[in-house]
Amino acid sequence: MTLILRDKASLRAWRAKVTEGTRIGFVPTMGALHEGHMSLMAQARETADVVIASIFVNPLQFGPNEDLSRYPRPIEADIEKLERAGVDALFLPTVEDMYPTGASTLVEETLVSGPLCGAMRPGHFRGVTTVVLKLFNLVQPHVAVFGQKDAQQCAVIERMVRDLDVPVEIARGPIVREADGLALSSRNVYLSAEDRAAAPLIHKSLQAVAAAHAAGEHDAERLAEIGRSMLAQSDRIKVQYWDVRDPESLGAITTVGARGALCAVAAHLGATRLIDNLVIGPEG
Repeated sequence: MTLILRDKASLRAWRAKVTEGTRIGFVPTMGALHEGHMSLMAQARETADVVIASIFVNPLQFGPNEDLSRYPRPIEADIEKLERAGVDALFLPTVEDMYPTGASTLVEETLVSGPLCGAMRPGHFRGVTTVVLKLFNLVQPHVAVFGQKDAQQCAVIERMVRDLDVPVEIARGPIVREADGLALSSRNVYLSAEDRAAAPLIHKSLQAVAAAHAAGEHDAERLAEIGRSMLAQSDRIKVQYWDVRDPESLGAITTVGARGALCAVAAHLGATRLIDNLVIGPEG
């Protein structure tokens, strides 16, 4: 049975009872859990004695015209999934508990958060780093697991942990996909039938770029153009960015070298924004 901790006081009381030497694995989420999330829970279980998840739809990481109000919140179904996965505890706070009246402190990473989604969603990663640091302070995990689908988020959190000397090991879980290649996302439920049929082209564009790189193309802009041109085949897909970046700093590169590269794409299908990525190069 998964223990439900509905406020910070309950979480602190639970954490105080965890015996010394017990390794805690933590998976923070916004809920609407799918098999991608479940793979993160399983990964945490492999490296920890106790696994705790959180579900919190964080208002600080949503822009004024984004989908905060309609973000899916199937909490009872989520709890059932966590119980089946053997997750030990769930932190399920309210917005008022996480951000008490008068709260005015924000946490901001200023380099890795700048390009890609950071350029398209001003303030988004400031909301992410603020809530994640708060969660780390509350849970005090030994390891926290994040999904590679949100590659920039992973990089931002890794940089925050390094820069602020946060004693948490960050692990990345691989992207989990549908049979046709579409990366699992809580927002996939928004897709119309027509948009869902077009969506796998996003992953196919990444695969095409990986194949071009394997065949000898190392120019970053030419690789990105291959990806963009593939998505231009569908009038349902509106590309926000398709870019080839340094895999750690996410800085611009001209050539894919020994460090490899992160190929990252964000696109709208109707009102739904999807992201995906693929690492190419020595570790791709």
